[in-house]
Amino acid sequence: MHIETIELRGHIIDNLTLPKILEQIEAFGGDYRIEALQLGHLRTDSSHAQICIEAPDAETLNKIVEQVTRAGALISRHIEVSLQPAPRDGVLPDDFYATTNLLTEIYYRGHWRPVKHTEMDCCIVFDQRSRTARCLRMHRVKKGALVAVGHTGIRVEPIAKLDTRQGFEFMGSSVSSEKPKLLVIRQVARWMKEAKTAGRHVLFVGGPAIVHTGAGPHLEALIKAGYVDILFAGNALAAHDIESQMFGTSLGVSLSSGRPVEHGHEHHLRAINRIRAAGSIKNAVTKGLLCGGIMHTCVKHKIPFVLSGSIRDDGPLPDVWTDMPQGQDVMRTHIRQVSMAVMVGTTLLSIAVGNMLPASVKTVCVDINPAVVTKLADRGTFHALGLVTDAELFLRVLARELGLKVRA
Repeated sequence: MHIETIELRGHIIDNLTLPKILEQIEAFGGDYRIEALQLGHLRTDSSHAQICIEAPDAETLNKIVEQVTRAGALISRHIEVSLQPAPRDGVLPDDFYATTNLLTEIYYRGHWRPVKHTEMDCCIVFDQRSRTARCLRMHRVKKGALVAVGHTGIRVEPIAKLDTRQGFEFMGSSVSSEKPKLLVIRQVARWMKEAKTAGRHVLFVGGPAIVHTGAGPHLEALIKAGYVDILFAGNALAAHDIESQMFGTSLGVSLSSGRPVEHGHEHHLRAINRIRAAGSIKNAVTKGLLCGGIMHTCVKHKIPFVLSGSIRDDGPLPDVWTDMPQGQDVMRTHIRQVSMAVMVGTTLLSIAVGNMLPASVKTVCVDINPAVVTKLADRGTFHALGLVTDAELFLRVLARELGLKVRA
């Protein structure tokens, strides 16, 4: 019989870490014995468990340990992290540790050291000169960089479950179109107010549905009032926002009558062409070519925006990052300042940005399609607050809860 002892600390009951790990031990062919369990008395108190894992062979035990350590367990023995040099640029050692979005530490030379810039699906690179560790994307790793391998000497801290004392469940794993929307939006407004008061940054991730549904003025109001510090979007949101200002349409449909207009399908192309001729969105605002809308408001209020490209883009606009790794890196420079993210009406961008965010960032995902919110949780952003509703309704009520007046 092969044995290993693990420990769990933190909110292991609230966030179901303890039962999840016990299930994993059994699912991978092992057995367990709980040797110690101390439960926190208050919601703010941590709990502690010590569990002895038993497995029939070393291979089974290693598989179990690999799974439970990724879920937040810590091997009781303080074993130093294993480091191996990257064989060449952009290539990692075979057994590299794939990171989660949870707070992570490595054990090196008798000390637990925090891993900077926590992000899922990265590796951990250790700098011996500064004795610091950080998450790094595979393609950014240089030959010879020391990469953490295996799972020993690495621990992650499970996050506490969000407060559910409002009488309903916030977690993204319980997605439903029947949630009490007003209560959820009111909670989002409280979080945004708290962030603004504390001087923390709020990231807004938006899709073109915001423009299509006529919700653009609500987002503009949020930006003007200082509730949006950074905007991430694709070519589509910016293009249709600019189209709406130049032609009064979105995807060729009149925003005042709701009817298609003659030659309307050309409008977004003509809008993109005008911005390309100006050289940038900022130049178009400065020259008086673009006089309103979401992008105009960002420029006027000095709100940074990152527009990421895709293979489907028309144009694209000159501000769009068409080199994906470069666009991701620009996003990361802003994400490090973010304490809250609100994602509305965009499937791929919500999932992509969710993968970059540490689990400590309060994340809200709003979409008319329940599958979008579910996918976000399934791909690792399990802590997100998910709300299934229309983009216009969400932003209209959110602006109202924040006490903002929106132009007609």
